[in-house]
Amino acid sequence: MCSHRGYVRRRDKRKHTRDLQVFKMAQQLRNEEGAALIPPQKGGARSATISATFNFINSIIGSGIIGLPYALNQAGLPFGLLLLIVVAFITDYSIILLIKGGNLSGTNSYQSLVQSTFGFPGFLIVSGLQFLYPFIAMVSYNITTGDMLTKVFQRIPGVGPDHVLAERHFVILLSTFAFTMPLSLYRNIDRLGKVSLLSMVLTLTILIIAIIRAATFGPQIPPTENAWAFAKWNAIQAVGVMSFAFICHHNSFLVYGSLEQPTAAKWSRVTHVSVGSALVISAAFAVAGYTTFTGYSQADIFENYCREDNLATFGRFCFGLSIITTFPLECFVTREVVSNVFFSHDLSRIEHVAITVLIVAVCTSVSLAYDCLGVVLELNGVLSATPLIFIIPSACILKLSPGRWFQGENLFASVLIILGVFVMVTGLTMTGLFPQDCSHGAEMFYCADANVSGTAPPV
Repeated sequence: MCSHRGYVRRRDKRKHTRDLQVFKMAQQLRNEEGAALIPPQKGGARSATISATFNFINSIIGSGIIGLPYALNQAGLPFGLLLLIVVAFITDYSIILLIKGGNLSGTNSYQSLVQSTFGFPGFLIVSGLQFLYPFIAMVSYNITTGDMLTKVFQRIPGVGPDHVLAERHFVILLSTFAFTMPLSLYRNIDRLGKVSLLSMVLTLTILIIAIIRAATFGPQIPPTENAWAFAKWNAIQAVGVMSFAFICHHNSFLVYGSLEQPTAAKWSRVTHVSVGSALVISAAFAVAGYTTFTGYSQADIFENYCREDNLATFGRFCFGLSIITTFPLECFVTREVVSNVFFSHDLSRIEHVAITVLIVAVCTSVSLAYDCLGVVLELNGVLSATPLIFIIPSACILKLSPGRWFQGENLFASVLIILGVFVMVTGLTMTGLFPQDCSHGAEMFYCADANVSGTAPPV
């Protein structure tokens, strides 16, 4: 009799669990235009939709944008643009899948979603990936800032190669203590809305400069062999670079949680506008950069411009400042990961400051020790960005949604998993066989005779 009652209780418990899951899914469908199921973000005020959109666009358009002309060089211009559109579409779709998974599971972070779906092992894997990607991105931001601003400062009269302002270590430390550290100490991501708007304006300025130089400087540089080929063999490497440039999943829940009355419909609008805007800006910059330098395009496109180019120097200044304003968004994510892994409560003020200072200090130390992360960034795109974009959101939805993997919307999620594994394996192999080169600030050969100080086209 006791064993029978135990069986009945276990059966009822399983039935209750299934009913609860069905109820959550039904409630999520009813809430497509209503209140969100994801719990609010920890602490802080909510931001307007436009502020959240600026933050999201800013999180997408980071240092990865300067590598997109190189991605077109790897894949071929027409095929590279097609791949860029595909990566943007997958990014948009998987971001919505991610928040949908949060709605279905009642979770409010990437880590908690994976933990509720795949248990503690999944939690550890996604925590490692979610920490690794933004951390390496912050390292790249510091290195880019040091490389960019030292060239800018050397255009100041009296500042030569031996001046302290031409020393990348000093410039990185200066930008850290004066800008990135104070901005990273904010507790609420919505406070960065105006900073993100400034970053967008700077990015548009850089785009205009790249277009101008494509028209005025590009004709002076002879195109390389197969410059206009439809496709090239290194296309998978290009997908890794594009994934690095577009990934924003690691802070999607932070931006979603900062919305006023977040709903699935409102989040879809924010996602479509943000990813669509980032795609237009990224594609325009990639085409302008590649058509200027074709096969000479480097992983950091600003390494292709000559030091005497005043307009490019202004572009370097704008991009360096833009990177400084993007750094805090990535720091928010790394701090959130550390908080979720090691703390079960909201961080106190002292804990918040201590963790932030530790993250920024370690990041700055790494960027001071290494000055070329071309291969590392490509590996980061393949090993970190690809699973965070292609594989994990799709796997969570397949686990949470009813139906078989080949039915309805589950079919596309299954395709994304297969595609993500293919990109990871092939991209890793190609990166090992064909690693990126690093110019280490070397002046390009065509700068010796080129007249690039002004903006007038060559006669």
